[in-house]
Amino acid sequence: MERGGAGRRTRAGHPRRDRRARRPPDNPAVRLAVAAAALSLVTAFSGPSAFAAGSPGPYAFTDGAPSVPGATSATDAERLEPGRAYRSSLPRDGRLYYRLDLDATSTAYVSATAVPAAGTTVAATDGLRISVQDARGTSCSIQAARFGASRSPHPVAAWGAREASPGHTLCQGAGTYYALIERIGADNSSSDTWPLELAAFSEPPLRHTGATTAPESWNSASPEPVTGRAAERAGGAGFAAASTIGPGAWRTRIRPGQTLFYQVPVDWGQQPNATAELDGASEGSGYVSGALTLSLYNPVRGRVEEAYAGYSGRQTTAGLAPLPPVAHANRHGFADQVKSLRFAGFHYLVVHLAAQTAERFGEGPHGLTLRVRVDGTARPGPDYAGRSEPVRLFDVTAHDRAAAAPAGAADGTAALRALAAGGIGAGTVLLAVLGVWTAVARRGAGSSATPGAS
Repeated sequence: MERGGAGRRTRAGHPRRDRRARRPPDNPAVRLAVAAAALSLVTAFSGPSAFAAGSPGPYAFTDGAPSVPGATSATDAERLEPGRAYRSSLPRDGRLYYRLDLDATSTAYVSATAVPAAGTTVAATDGLRISVQDARGTSCSIQAARFGASRSPHPVAAWGAREASPGHTLCQGAGTYYALIERIGADNSSSDTWPLELAAFSEPPLRHTGATTAPESWNSASPEPVTGRAAERAGGAGFAAASTIGPGAWRTRIRPGQTLFYQVPVDWGQQPNATAELDGASEGSGYVSGALTLSLYNPVRGRVEEAYAGYSGRQTTAGLAPLPPVAHANRHGFADQVKSLRFAGFHYLVVHLAAQTAERFGEGPHGLTLRVRVDGTARPGPDYAGRSEPVRLFDVTAHDRAAAAPAGAADGTAALRALAAGGIGAGTVLLAVLGVWTAVARRGAGSSATPGAS
């Protein structure tokens, strides 16, 4: 706009020599600085949205996560420190040990996310299993995660725990424990090694003994569907890169083979629920079983619930079953869905579109709408006697709620928050560089202009 204004003033009567005199001197360093600052500003606004319509990119591991090799025996196991994430790998017939040095009162959690490469062959029963054991080999917990109906390679996560509780007799006391991660699968699956992301967490004990049974009654009716205009919000490519959303409708695009990660703040006493809607296809025919997968994970990346939907080219929906309110006492329940909703914090919605969808309905991208509900009034959390690792893992702050603004406000406020959080620095640099460039131009104009020119 400024260049256009200057052009109009020149055409209005300035001599050609004045137009040459006012041209900024060609300084390559200044031009490079301006270009870099402009690129930084554009990047601050683009965020993860550029990924949403792109190809199924690689999994976004936690920045700076160190690599730790798994050991084939407990004796050689490397230590996992609570509050940190790590990179590792799981071979075809892998049985890998990692060490945990635990105190007597904290509950420890370990999550393992397997990331098979695109194009590999996986069966519904393929996956990984994680168990936490004490030094004598006694199992504290065991859980498996499989690819299920999608039969499509994508990140899957399983979690294990050593629970320090007066109600438990096994796996109590301070000492050395181990996380054993095993690959499970069918004989005809690909034999490639899977990259792993490991994450360790700790939960402090309560100051006073709380309830030892899970709540017996809660609103288990199917929630009313979320309506209204959907706001654009691209998904992230991993747990650590998840995009923040809250109650409302959110829209993006997804390609076959792609997995999108979102995080939703859910406070104590609140019930999370979500559906994922895949738009109809503009080409193709046939049917893909388990094409759309919607998974819910808790703050320590433990799977809570999962839903699938087949795809015939018409709009389809995968919806989570009704879930109980988040409560510390849920850990004493019987169903996995109940036991998993044991603490507040960011819960993860993970959406995968099966790779084989491309064979029937093209590479896309296809429109995707997430409809998110968080019902119930937030309640005070339990009185923890210490802090979690990482810190405040089980808290929902005002900042978390602001970042997850309802869909009705997301169009305007999300961009403003992005500017405030990440764009101001780049914009300041850009304005400063432009100011320098303008000053240099004026000095150049003053030194080269013809005497007497207005």
